[in-house]
Amino acid sequence: MPKRTAATLKIRDEVTALKRERTLGAAVDLFYEKGYENTTLDEVAVRLGVTKPFIYANFGSKTELLAEICSRGVRAAEQALDAVLAKRLSPRVSLEMFALDYVTAVLNSQKHIAVYVREEMNLEPADAHRLTGMRREFVGKMTKLLEKGAAAGEFDIEDAHMAALGIIGAVTWSTFWFRPAGRLSLAAIAGSMTKLILGLAGASPAEAPARRAAARSRGG
Repeated sequence: MPKRTAATLKIRDEVTALKRERTLGAAVDLFYEKGYENTTLDEVAVRLGVTKPFIYANFGSKTELLAEICSRGVRAAEQALDAVLAKRLSPRVSLEMFALDYVTAVLNSQKHIAVYVREEMNLEPADAHRLTGMRREFVGKMTKLLEKGAAAGEFDIEDAHMAALGIIGAVTWSTFWFRPAGRLSLAAIAGSMTKLILGLAGASPAEAPARRAAARSRGG
């Protein structure tokens, strides 16, 4: 009996999660296409082919939907950075790996992040405060990575905090011009933007740290 109950609960949770995902998918599409204020929950329901109570069963309000959409964009970027930092690699290698994953994560969350940038003023104060805290933490982690690289001679920057903000701004703005069916693929854009990010950080060539280490070992 306990196993059957656990299985039943698991299925129920999976169904609930699927309903939330479907609701979020319809909402982010409409908020992106029409704007938050111009979209009603009735329209979200029509897009889904359900009634409005279906939405209320998963989200208490339109602002709750907005908050979850915005949170997902920020979390996608944060998770990309945390995954790379956990590897404890050199600053330059970390930045290169992170940049590729960061751009990819942001463009995969294109609509979520674009909605956040455009609709932040419509968030409830508590949600806005929470997201601002998440964003500050992300900027802080990036700043520390850049400071560490500058101290090691792997980055040529005068102000790590400004460099972090510049990188974030460039990547965030890509959500407004990226087109999935455009001239360049997501992978190609991620590769090109990784080079730009390394340039913004004044990163040394990939082989430079190895050359310096070899020179030191020779006493050069």
